[in-house]
Amino acid sequence: MTAQPRLSIGLPVYNGEEYLAESLEALLGQTYEDFELVVTDNASTDGTEDICRRYAKQDSRIRYIRLPRNIGAAPNHNYVFTQCRGELFKWASHDDLYARDLLKRCVEALDEHPDVILAHGDQAVIDEDGKVKVPYAYTLNTSSPHAPERFRSLLFEPGGDDFYGVMRADVLRRVTPHDSYHHADRTFVAEITLHGRFHQVPELLYFRRDHPTRAERANPSKRARCVNLDPRRAGVLHPTPRLLAEYVWGFVSAVKRAPLSAADRRACYRHLAAWAASRVRPGAGERVEDRTPVGPAALDVSVDALVAGRGRGAA
Repeated sequence: MTAQPRLSIGLPVYNGEEYLAESLEALLGQTYEDFELVVTDNASTDGTEDICRRYAKQDSRIRYIRLPRNIGAAPNHNYVFTQCRGELFKWASHDDLYARDLLKRCVEALDEHPDVILAHGDQAVIDEDGKVKVPYAYTLNTSSPHAPERFRSLLFEPGGDDFYGVMRADVLRRVTPHDSYHHADRTFVAEITLHGRFHQVPELLYFRRDHPTRAERANPSKRARCVNLDPRRAGVLHPTPRLLAEYVWGFVSAVKRAPLSAADRRACYRHLAAWAASRVRPGAGERVEDRTPVGPAALDVSVDALVAGRGRGAA
């Protein structure tokens, strides 16, 4: 086994052949190179295995693990983290793209700010062809030194892909693993931010791909998305009301478990109560992807110029 890398990237995947090679090219072409890339394949039935094995032969930083059965997206995300060795950790998605300096800028931010536990870059939504659809500013106040303010911001503000930031692995080990109820990723990130502040690198470095086969669009109902996260959610024992109740309880549990003062804990509960009351208003579920698309010509940015390997991923 090679020397322990400083950063581990965990890439869980299932049937990702359409975009996987592009994402691998973008990650392997990073200017920061002290990382391992662990790919856990959820028993894919398409060409994912062949792509992973081909790239693993070309680059020793890749470790490919094929699971014997599809355990669901959430357990696979948790599993890949257990297989990683780095002091820092980042989840990667098989269909997103990453500017060459993403890892470098995030690691620099963590080194410069010891109290920061997660760093990420500015983002844009791209389409199937890698063209920018929606650039968006990061408006969350996760850099606040006050835990209740960070928590409130994550409750009320749309946007942000902090789940895919570079994190301190020791903090990640102290929070509850990613669950599979409705919007479990939001409660997961909320619990992380109760442990420390985040840093947003003010550079466009991350491109979230929105396409017809992305899990959120391929599974339009809440139940379907939860079953995709974990097949054990199928059946009468997990009706939609239960999945929604677990979502709210996820926030409550995060506040209960977090290392907070009594005053901060009470403040978080007040923010949570206000958030729960606000969910009845129209537009409360706004997603960044639903915003009006912006023509790429209006942007002074080229995805191809920022991302390594563009045009070579299918080779």
